[in-house]
Amino acid sequence: MKKSGIVLMLVPCAFILALLIGVTSCKPAAKQEASTVTPQKVAVDTNWKALFNGVDLTGWKHVGPGQMIVEDGLIKTQGGMGLLYWTGGKIANCKLHVEWQMQKENSNSGIFIKIPDIPVEEWMPVNRGYECQIDNKPELSKEDDYHYTGTLYSLTKPLAKPGRPGKEWNTTEITIDGPRVIVFVNGVKVTDFREGDPVPEKKFDFEPERGPRPDSGYFGLQNHGKDDVVYFRKVEMKPLVK
Repeated sequence: MKKSGIVLMLVPCAFILALLIGVTSCKPAAKQEASTVTPQKVAVDTNWKALFNGVDLTGWKHVGPGQMIVEDGLIKTQGGMGLLYWTGGKIANCKLHVEWQMQKENSNSGIFIKIPDIPVEEWMPVNRGYECQIDNKPELSKEDDYHYTGTLYSLTKPLAKPGRPGKEWNTTEITIDGPRVIVFVNGVKVTDFREGDPVPEKKFDFEPERGPRPDSGYFGLQNHGKDDVVYFRKVEMKPLVK
């Protein structure tokens, strides 16, 4: 065979060899063993203690006019002005979680804390404890921002106004930390008060007496009057972790 013929035969052979090498190099890499991902478990805070069992008012006592009843698993206010207080003793250095709903566009109620002694009538908690207010429209009663949902009634001005109207559910979370009280409504801070902070003078005779409250005390839920129907579906407490 002539030299030129050998060259011609080598060219297609080299081309085929290159193709074979290319095919080999383009083969997909061997699959790596899939990594095992363990889904993270959502931590459940088991420190919360339910104070309302959703069935009856075991552990609670009512004082003053009106009453509280359990209807369809909810605490319902009737008449007033009265207070349903928890009989389990004084509480301190803890968080309270309360979920509530107004029957109408706006209603009036409150969550009382730091009541120094067992209440025997409705005005003692007003004048000697603190009321975390429930009232999204105090102007309807010719009252001002110091009477808005989440404030310490007539004592503090709201840092925000996150209250939801009517039949929407709201959450009030109260932190009692010694002389300090912090109130969140629907996850938004409304009040951050410490004993000794300045407060306004009384504007109405039904506002609470001014003066310090104890670090610990009884707490309860208010039924304000026959035209103010409010429902409570969850009342929980847990110790404050520092």
